[in-house]
Amino acid sequence: MEVVIHPDSGAVARTTADIVQGRLEQGHAALGLATGSTPLGAYRELIRRHRQEGLSFARAQAFTLDEYLGLPPEHLGSYRSVIRREFTDSVDFPDRAVHSLDGHAPDPVAEAARYEAAIAAAGGIDVQILGIGTDGHIGFNEPMSSLASRTRIKTLTEQTRRDNARFFPAPEDVPHHVLTQGLATIRDARHLLLIGLGEAKAEAIAAAVEGPLAAACPASSLQLHPHTTVLVDQAAASRLQHREYYEYTLAQKPDWQAY
Repeated sequence: MEVVIHPDSGAVARTTADIVQGRLEQGHAALGLATGSTPLGAYRELIRRHRQEGLSFARAQAFTLDEYLGLPPEHLGSYRSVIRREFTDSVDFPDRAVHSLDGHAPDPVAEAARYEAAIAAAGGIDVQILGIGTDGHIGFNEPMSSLASRTRIKTLTEQTRRDNARFFPAPEDVPHHVLTQGLATIRDARHLLLIGLGEAKAEAIAAAVEGPLAAACPASSLQLHPHTTVLVDQAAASRLQHREYYEYTLAQKPDWQAY
């Protein structure tokens, strides 16, 4: 893992956008997109670059991480709707190139298999953007998820339902079940970007980066990946024991070495 500590969330957003832009400029790219509040700054920066600097997504594909089970695609709370509203409708992504799990599919198991096949058919994901939950979950892989898991149905913890209640009219409206890319599916991406912002994420970031590899902290499975970049602000980095080393290695990073 490469841990990059920035002074604030704006710098994290700009670095995330730099990495995505670098991949887009190489040609066709498949991007993995997380929803939630954590990546919003990066999406806004990418929208700005599209509008002001001509950054194009016309040759890219996108795959969202997860979806609530039981919500129709047009539901305002579905991640299919959210990613379009917050990002892809504001740039030149062809709508057909933005792929999402169908939480309203009659056979969720078959839908999970279809999604795995769609990612494979696209050649795999080049850059996967990830947030992290306060309990260390990534996607909707809750604690004790199998480190070898593929896209499947999961039951949300009450903590995750409470954390996400702000996106629904009432807490009881948050679904109990979801479809999510599995931890092994996520690790198939060629470059993983794990973003952590704020003091509330500090403990989870420390467990993911410096703790043992354990199903109790699903994000710790990213330690197994050969190209994971952890982007955090000062507050989210506050529990890291080896912070000085991360700052030192970043300061010594050669100019030719990309993230």
